[in-house]
Amino acid sequence: MDILIIDDDCVDRKIIKKSLCASTSNDHHIVEASSVLQGIKAIKNRSFDVIILDYRMPDVNGLELLIDLRSKPDLGDTAIIMASGSEESHLSLACIEAGAQDFISKQDINRERLDKALQQAKTRFQMEQKKHASYLQVKEMAEKDALTGLSNRYHFDEMISVLIANSKRNKQSIALLSLDLDSFKIINDTLGHSAGDAILKEVVNRISSCLRSNEGFARVGGDEFAIVIGGIQAISIISVITNRICDVFKSPFKVENHEVYCGVSIGVALFPTDACNAQELMKCADIAMYRAKQSEDNNICYFKSEYQQTFHRRFSIQNSMSTLLDSSSFTLVYQPVFSTITSELTSIEALIRWPKSETIYTPDEFIPIAEESGIMVELGQWIIKTAIAQLSVWHHKFSQKLALSINISPLQLRDAGFTEFLVNTCQKSSIHNQYVTLEITEPTLFKKNEVITHTLKHLCELGFNLALDGFGLGLTSINLLTTSPISIVKLDKSMLTLNPCTHFSMLKALSLMLNTLEYSIVAKGVETQQQLDQCAELSLAGVQGFLLAKPMSTEHLEKRLEYLLDTV
Repeated sequence: MDILIIDDDCVDRKIIKKSLCASTSNDHHIVEASSVLQGIKAIKNRSFDVIILDYRMPDVNGLELLIDLRSKPDLGDTAIIMASGSEESHLSLACIEAGAQDFISKQDINRERLDKALQQAKTRFQMEQKKHASYLQVKEMAEKDALTGLSNRYHFDEMISVLIANSKRNKQSIALLSLDLDSFKIINDTLGHSAGDAILKEVVNRISSCLRSNEGFARVGGDEFAIVIGGIQAISIISVITNRICDVFKSPFKVENHEVYCGVSIGVALFPTDACNAQELMKCADIAMYRAKQSEDNNICYFKSEYQQTFHRRFSIQNSMSTLLDSSSFTLVYQPVFSTITSELTSIEALIRWPKSETIYTPDEFIPIAEESGIMVELGQWIIKTAIAQLSVWHHKFSQKLALSINISPLQLRDAGFTEFLVNTCQKSSIHNQYVTLEITEPTLFKKNEVITHTLKHLCELGFNLALDGFGLGLTSINLLTTSPISIVKLDKSMLTLNPCTHFSMLKALSLMLNTLEYSIVAKGVETQQQLDQCAELSLAGVQGFLLAKPMSTEHLEKRLEYLLDTV
């Protein structure tokens, strides 16, 4: 057994050495040191099984060396027996608490006592090492993400707090980057979780190549990552890093014989400019990231204080929607569409509205949030059930069978159960499919999603009418329009509000083309008599707008229908 004796008293060293040499095994290799500094030098040159360490020595005492050795990640490699000429009981407890395996009073040193202490100390130390290794393994599992090996959210939060504390003392800035992968959920749902995991690992490799080794990098959610960068001298450093990260996402990810593109949105927040603690800093970075995700021009966004109010407004909307759906508190209003030829009411568009409350949000605000949060499928089902049930009431009450238009989200069209739900809802209300028109927007058609394309064709085959809403914004090519099952084109209201000197010629050319292609054309946003006259002159199929009728409640519309239509 290799033993190091560290004691400033040469007589005590001789007594210990003599006792060790008298041991029954007598196979000890003994090294002596007269001070802590000599002991440290000896430990650096070779390893020892046991160190017999004097508690009280000049300059640096033995307890300080004990604490230093036990502060190492591997607890040091040596069992330690503390020795002291003092018999005070509190000394032994202090040494054991500091990490010693045993404590011997120098008055009790003899062969038998040392033999027993050596064996027990070595055994205890081996047991402590196993427990410590197990602790480190559990600690790593608690702090590391199992898939990527990065820090997890819990460990990353601790890392930021420590970095902020250091930065306050050093008066330095910190940058926190919040990253979210674009379209990852679609990739994951399409190719499967194993492919998604492979992409996440490659994402980590690509981002890591853009960072220095001392920059904290963590996976804080499914496809969400975070990076913390300390010692910021200039904001340009962050711009270099974020641009570098965006660049590595430009090349496709190759997984399971597929090449897929996955972008990234990055939000940046700075300490102490934007926040003064770890929680607030992470919140600001997340807000900036959501802002970047919404932007069509830039996928990197730096936090601004005005984003906070917008974020809280979005959060309030999202938080309220589930409650409103559960209580069926949303309301529908209906806007009539009139024939330009007969001036008769021919169809009705159902439009959702936020219920009356202290704060009322417009569809332009809450519909995009419903789509992003995934609640749009459930909300869309409520709209369809409510609107078709009301249409059934009117079909039974009035002789004229009005058609109903319902706006449909791309998220609904990608839902596997959408078509079945729509058909079943119409059947339960005894509404023939031909009386239901489903309106989609230009971006929905422009994206050319295979699932959406298949769903639209199937709906057309089932007899539903399909309308393209907001036509004229410039996204949809004629080729794309003519190869789709669209039969109705609703012109965007901007087509009627252009410069009066030029818009009519443009509208005339557009309507001529669409009429030639046998599309039924409806003009939206008719607000003046001149606009109505022009629509009639161009023989558009229908008109809709505030001049003729604003969106109205069920009760108000029913009174108007009673005036315009014959009851059964």
